[in-house]
Amino acid sequence: MEYVTLGKTGLKISRMGFGGIPIQRIDADGTKKLMKMLVEKGLNYIDTARGYTVSESFIGEGIEGMRDRFVLATKSMSRTKEAMAKDIDISLGNLRTDYIDLYQVHNPNMEQLLTVIGEGGALEALKEAKEAGKIGHIGITVHSLEVFEKALEMDWVETIMFPYNIVERQGEELIHKCAEKNIGFIDMKPLAGGAIEDGRLALRFVCANPDVTVVIPGMYDVSEIEKNMEAVEDRSALTAEELEAMEKVRKQLGTNFCRRCNYCQPCTVGINISGCFLFQGYLDRYGLEDWAKDRYGAMAVKAGACVECGACETRCPYNLPIRQMLKKCAEEFGA
Repeated sequence: MEYVTLGKTGLKISRMGFGGIPIQRIDADGTKKLMKMLVEKGLNYIDTARGYTVSESFIGEGIEGMRDRFVLATKSMSRTKEAMAKDIDISLGNLRTDYIDLYQVHNPNMEQLLTVIGEGGALEALKEAKEAGKIGHIGITVHSLEVFEKALEMDWVETIMFPYNIVERQGEELIHKCAEKNIGFIDMKPLAGGAIEDGRLALRFVCANPDVTVVIPGMYDVSEIEKNMEAVEDRSALTAEELEAMEKVRKQLGTNFCRRCNYCQPCTVGINISGCFLFQGYLDRYGLEDWAKDRYGAMAVKAGACVECGACETRCPYNLPIRQMLKKCAEEFGA
């Protein structure tokens, strides 16, 4: 396994990390097997989050006695100082450690980001935790290009996580800026949330981009670790056949796949359109029914509120049938 430096953090990590979302589909014993396999294979970067239900606690139990073999990264959706400080302590307890290598602000929109960096915001708690030795470095995860671009300007941001895969390439220019600024780029959703069936092809595409520091496919079975490693360790140039296959994937998903660029926003009735499709993806492709329904249920305005005005479709650069897609989403979630 190739090892790289995670931007200005200076952390030495494996080019492929472990995405902890799917752990919710297995149990603690199964997680222990995965963690042992990571050690055997030399994968030392683990990503999880406060919002991934049992993920932190299962990982914490799974790495007990092996903590020094891993670089741990987690994240919180807390926006205020008090809430973030509480989440950091919960993460430390769940992960059974006295320090976390990278703690990230989890997917804020622009308004929430202003709260995070403002007086009494979450950033104050992160900086205090860093000074106290509870966390080593601070990063941010984003789905919005607008927030991504803003994060590049903030000197406290040491890493940025953003979706990048065969069909979601809208962030390539900003990913390159990460490399220029020595900000570690963490690639989430390399398989587009499971929409891309050929995992080897998906990972070959991502790793062909030298601006990607680490790729973190979600895994819950030891066989996935082995297969994904084979793809990442293959550093040969992409073949004409692979490039052709990638273009085929783009064409297949391009007519009905939301890339979360958010050009369709704002919705006239306040629906977070890309958010609806994001949780629908977890429901359909990850098999995380309870988790997806819980997150979807917390949305203030759901897909069923669509009045079919069509304004979103006029702004979508991919000409998606958004009204039809929202209707299907509402049917699947029952709201």
